Amino acid sequence: MTPHPGITRTPFGQLPDGRATSLFTLRNRAGMVVSISDFGGVISAIHVPDRAGVVANVCLGFDAVEPYRSVSPFFGALIGRYANRIANGRFTLDGVAHQLDINDGANHLHGGALGFHRVLWQASIDEANANANANSDANTNTNGATADTALTLRYHSPDGEQGYPGALDVTVRYALGDDNELSISFDAVCDRATPVNLTNHAYFNLAGRGDILGHEIMIPADAYSAIDAALIPTGAQPSVSGTPFDFRQPQTIGARIDADHPQLRNGAGYDHNFVLNQPAPGARRLAARVREPSSGRVLEVFSDQPCLQFYSGNFLDGSLAAGGQYAYRGALCLEPQHCPDSPNRPQLPSTILRPGQRYRSVMAYRFSIAV
Repeated sequence: MTPHPGITRTPFGQLPDGRATSLFTLRNRAGMVVSISDFGGVISAIHVPDRAGVVANVCLGFDAVEPYRSVSPFFGALIGRYANRIANGRFTLDGVAHQLDINDGANHLHGGALGFHRVLWQASIDEANANANANSDANTNTNGATADTALTLRYHSPDGEQGYPGALDVTVRYALGDDNELSISFDAVCDRATPVNLTNHAYFNLAGRGDILGHEIMIPADAYSAIDAALIPTGAQPSVSGTPFDFRQPQTIGARIDADHPQLRNGAGYDHNFVLNQPAPGARRLAARVREPSSGRVLEVFSDQPCLQFYSGNFLDGSLAAGGQYAYRGALCLEPQHCPDSPNRPQLPSTILRPGQRYRSVMAYRFSIAV
């Protein structure tokens, strides 16, 4: 029997100010199930089968809102206004210095302590696509494309929030296709020039348990951003050739993660920005491919952004649990984005959005099985 696609909404808990949060569960015809909350836009779970048809949750998360509000290390969250780090939380724009929230040592990380990952978004279900799914036996919409089950989230970030200049209106659309692809589309406009660099911070373990050291990963990048001990880019973008950072051909994550390399010591493992080989600016292309050999599950990440942050779960320590301990290197993150600290580095592609312009980007997680 073909699963019925669609979206259901259930309570996810209350915030301290009494506002209610919700969990939206998206299902496609292939049996993939994705749970997303309007708090932080967090992806709390992704259920997909392995080669034997056994379904498991491959995305770290919690079953209620409170841990996301208080302790979660960005599990599954929407990240903004600026993904990754800005040195000392400071930048100068059009001759004006701005001080951002400091939440990572001396630096600003992922939009600040109260960034987009800890705000309540306004949610709406894409009724047109939901109806197309419910009424289509052919599994296509009127344009002939695979029908999606979609959730739209909106947030108004006021001027000065976490130190950022200007107001920013953001729309994010999660769409689950019958090809087991979860696409995430970002759209934003501002009333004053401001840095914008949006992504999702899902943590994946394709085995559904244990660590990720046996996962095989491919990243099509000839260079990466070197970092200092505070994880701030030094400005150098060395070649990956001959280093533990060469993933142009599939490699197991654990094969070289503990090699005697200064960059691995600085990151406590992999926590680095990879500069993707880009055939055309703004073109969507494969940014990473991960295979878990025992289950056969494959994750492909697609993006139109210039870079990808690869994080190997080095700061997970077993203190967080949801049906099991989230252990050291128990998950990996693949975050499409611009280079860290770009507002302070004019030699890098600009991340400044100005009034009259529109920020648009798209990323996607696609799941399959390797026979």
